[in-house]
Amino acid sequence: MIRKYLIIFLISMVPLIELRGAVPVAVGMELPIVPSLLLCVLGNMLPVPFIFLFARKILDWGKDKKLIGAFCRWCLEKGEKAGAKLESKAGRGLYVALLLFVGIPLPGTGAWTGTLAASFLNMDFRKSVIYVLLGVLLAGLIMLLGSLGVFGAISLAS
Repeated sequence: MIRKYLIIFLISMVPLIELRGAVPVAVGMELPIVPSLLLCVLGNMLPVPFIFLFARKILDWGKDKKLIGAFCRWCLEKGEKAGAKLESKAGRGLYVALLLFVGIPLPGTGAWTGTLAASFLNMDFRKSVIYVLLGVLLAGLIMLLGSLGVFGAISLAS
C-alpha cells in the first residue's frame, strides 16, 4: 500500500500531469479517498514555493544554453502567456483568477503554470501560494468527483 501512495505522490509532482492525473490513478488503485487526496495535494504543492522563488531565475539563466535553451525558452513563453492571460481577464480579481486558473482542470493549467505566472506577475508570494493551494483543492475535488463517476450520474439523472 505504501508503494501505491508513493506512486500517486510522485505523479502529483510531475508538471502537466500533477494532481489531475494522480487522483484518477488513486481511484483506479482503489486507495482510500481522504489519505490519497491529501497526498496528491501535498505532492502537487511541494514544488510550488521553489517554482515561485527560483524557476524564473533558472529559466532566464538557461535560455541561452545549448542543451536546455529551447526548453527554457518554451517555459518562459508559457509562463509569460499564462501571466498575461490571467492579468487581462482578472483585473482587480487577480488572485481569484489564479485560483480558477489552477483549479479548473484544463490542459496547460495547474499549480506549476499558475505559480510560474504568479512569479512573472510579481504577485505576493504568500497570497499566491494560498490561492494556488485553494485551486489545487478545487482541482482535486473536481477530479475526484469525475473519477468516481459523479458527473456521469448527474447527466443520466437529467
